Amino acid sequence: MAAPMSWRRLVYSVYTPALSGVFTRISDKFFRTHDRRRGSSLLLLAPLLAEAEPVPVPPSRPPSSTGVEGLHARFRWMGDHVPAFRVPGARVHILHSPEEFYQVMKARIKTAKSRIVMASLYLGTGPLEQDLVDCMEEALERSQNQGSSPDFQVSMLLDYTRGSRGKNNSRTMLLPLLQRFPAQMRVSLYHTPDLRGLLRLLVPERFNETIGVQHIKAYLFDDSLIISGANLSDSYFTNRQDRYVLLEDCPEVANFFAELVGAVGDVSLQLQPDDSVHMLDGMVHPYKGNRKDFSATARRRIMEVVNTACARQRLLEAERSLEEAEAEAADLPSPAPSTDTWVFPLVQMKPLGIHLDEQVTRRLLTEAGGDSTVYLTSGYFNLTRAYMRLVLGAGADYRILMAAPEVNGFFGAKGVAGAIPAAYIHLARQFYSKVCALGQQSRVHLHEYQRANWTFHAKGLWYYLDGSDRPCLTLIGSPNFGYRSVHRDLEAQIAIVTENEELQAQLQQEQEMLYKRSSEVSGNTFKQPDRYVKLWVKLVTPLIKNFF
Repeated sequence: MAAPMSWRRLVYSVYTPALSGVFTRISDKFFRTHDRRRGSSLLLLAPLLAEAEPVPVPPSRPPSSTGVEGLHARFRWMGDHVPAFRVPGARVHILHSPEEFYQVMKARIKTAKSRIVMASLYLGTGPLEQDLVDCMEEALERSQNQGSSPDFQVSMLLDYTRGSRGKNNSRTMLLPLLQRFPAQMRVSLYHTPDLRGLLRLLVPERFNETIGVQHIKAYLFDDSLIISGANLSDSYFTNRQDRYVLLEDCPEVANFFAELVGAVGDVSLQLQPDDSVHMLDGMVHPYKGNRKDFSATARRRIMEVVNTACARQRLLEAERSLEEAEAEAADLPSPAPSTDTWVFPLVQMKPLGIHLDEQVTRRLLTEAGGDSTVYLTSGYFNLTRAYMRLVLGAGADYRILMAAPEVNGFFGAKGVAGAIPAAYIHLARQFYSKVCALGQQSRVHLHEYQRANWTFHAKGLWYYLDGSDRPCLTLIGSPNFGYRSVHRDLEAQIAIVTENEELQAQLQQEQEMLYKRSSEVSGNTFKQPDRYVKLWVKLVTPLIKNFF
C-alpha cells in the first residue's frame, strides 16, 4: 500500500492549479482536434487526478459568432464542470414515440451480449412490462446456454418507495429473475435519506415519494444507451408523450452511465431473492444511519465516477492536442475530425450535495442572449425562482411548452392529487402575469400541449442560434426544471452540442412535432371555465410546488 500512496501524493503535488491551467489551455483546442487512438499511459493517471478537488475555472462569456468556431467556443465551458465526450453525430438518433421507445428497448435487450443497465423511477406491473422482463430472462438464459457471454450482467436501479408500492410492484416483477439468476442479476432500490424517523412512519405510502426519489431514466444495452424522461410503465410505451435519444455504439458515454448507475446502486438497498433488502458492507443505511454520513458517503462514491471521467477526458484531449501540435510542427497534415457532436452528462442530486446540472443549466440560461431562441418544455411547469428570474431577465426569445390540464398526468386523479392540474394552472397564470407585467409578451411565449387521450411528460430544451433554423444544442433527460428536480430527487440528463446537420434536423423535427400539437397561451386562456382554480387549491399551491 505504501508505494501507491507515494505515487498518489506525487500526483497531487504536481496537479496544481497552474498545471490544471496548462491542461485547460491545451484543451482549448478540444472541439477542433481529431479523434485518435484511445490507449494511452497518460490515462492511467485519471483515477488519481479525479480524487483531487476540481480546480475552479473562471467563467468567460462566449463570443456571439454563429460559425463553427463560435459554436465551439460558446459551449465548451461545459467541459469545465462535467465530462465531455465526443461522438459522431451519425450515431445519435432521436426517437419520437412511446411505441418506438418500447420496441427499441425490447430489440436491444434481446440482442445484448455483455450488459443491460436500466435506471428508472419504477417498473410497472402490466403485460407490456412483463414482456420486458421476459426479454431479460431470455437474454440471461442465452448467456448461460450458449456460454458465449459468461460475464453477462443485468443491473436495475429503481426507487425504493415507488418500486415497493402495493402488493404487486416492481420488486415482485423482478424477484423471479433474482431467484433464478442470482449471480447475474442485481436490483438496487434507492431510498432518499430525507424520508426517515417519524416522517417515514406518518407519510402514507401513496405520498412518501414526494419527499424524494431516484428519478434518473437511463437504459443501456452493451455500448448503446437511451436517455429519456420516460419510466418503465405501460403508459410510457403507449400514450404518454416524452423524449428519447439513442446513442448508438458510444462506449465512453455508455461506460460513464453504467458507472454512474452502479455508484448510485452501491449506496442503495439491495433486493434479495427472498424480497428482503440490505445495504452493501461498509455502506451507511439511508434512513437508519446518520443522515450526514450517508450523504457524504454517497456523494464521495458518485463524484468519484464524475471526477474520474472528467480527468480521463481532459487528459485524452490534452494528448490529442499535443499530437496535433507535433504534426503541425513537423508540417504534417492532421486528419479531419471524425466527430462533430459532444455529449455532456449533467447530474443533479441535491440531497447528496451534487448540483452539476443546476450549475450548467443556470449558466446556459444566463448566457442565452438576444441571438438565441430557446424552446423549453416540461411536463410539470414549475420553474424554480432562480430559473424564472433568468428566463424573465434574459435576452433570448423563449417558447415554453407545458401540459394542458387534460393531458397532465394527474388529471382525473382522486383525492388531493386531483387538484394538482389546477395548481399548475395557477402557477402558469402567475408566470404569465409576470411576463405581462414586465412587458415581455413579445419575447416569452407559453404554449399548451393538447392531444386527446394522451398525457404529456416531455422535458428539456432546444437551443437555436440567430440565423439558423435548426437547433445546435439540446438538453434531454429526467429533470423538469422545477423545485423537486433541483432540490429533492436524483436526476440526470445530457447536453448534446452538435454541428451535424442530420442530427440538427432530427432535433428540429422533434421540437416542431411537439409544438405543432400545442396552442399559445393568452390572457383569455385563463378566463375559460375549465381554468377556474378554487381558493383552497391556490392556498395549497406553494406546497404542491415543492413536492409534486
